[in-house]
Amino acid sequence: MPVLPGAEPWSADGGRTGALMLHGFTGNPRSMRPWAETLAAAGLTVRLPLLPGHGTRWQDLQRTRWTDWYGEAERSLAELAGRCDDVFVMSLSMGGALSLRLAEEHHLAGQVLVNPAIASDDRRLRLLPLLSKIIPSVPPVGDDIKAPGVSESAYARVPTKAAASMSQLWKVLVPDLPKITAPTLVYRSVDDHVVPKVSTDTLVAGVTHADVEVVELRESFHVATLDNDAPQIFDGSLAFVRSHTSAAT
Repeated sequence: MPVLPGAEPWSADGGRTGALMLHGFTGNPRSMRPWAETLAAAGLTVRLPLLPGHGTRWQDLQRTRWTDWYGEAERSLAELAGRCDDVFVMSLSMGGALSLRLAEEHHLAGQVLVNPAIASDDRRLRLLPLLSKIIPSVPPVGDDIKAPGVSESAYARVPTKAAASMSQLWKVLVPDLPKITAPTLVYRSVDDHVVPKVSTDTLVAGVTHADVEVVELRESFHVATLDNDAPQIFDGSLAFVRSHTSAAT
């Protein structure tokens, strides 16, 4: 199955500081490309992989599980760690959950999370395991963007089996949050119609052995990396990297 235009993985070789970029559930690298290009222009070595099942059609995502997405993230991290002195992870939504899991199991110089998805107060999610056996897909959650005329090219349907697997990732991830020692910068959109505030609250409460800073975004919806506050995210992440690299410390 061919990859959708703009959904291709992307990379750039730069200096000894690396950035792994992780997109969200049902999304693809398009949502992260401008951010990745900004970091590369600043001299970082950047890897922006296409996670398994994404960037083609939703039926392909239905056949994958969170361990597949995490496996690709882990592989990309290892490749960067082999060529860089410091590696940071930059992520959006479900990519934030993968970043946090990486931080629990591997050394990171730091991480920048945009509207990370690791928890929900929507009780309907409890029905996902059962729903996934009956209904293959549900309406989408993509393109939650305040800026007019901008699209992330996410899937037109949400595969229920894959969504249920994402909730299983949360169950594995959240109890281990105290293991994280990497400095963490979180950008949270005040008006996010996809991921509720309880997700960031869960992160802040759980990460007890690392510095966590939360910055609120007031001019963007969920896909803030393509929205009005994107320049703030890009500039802030670069300042974060510079303040936490080996050379800076």
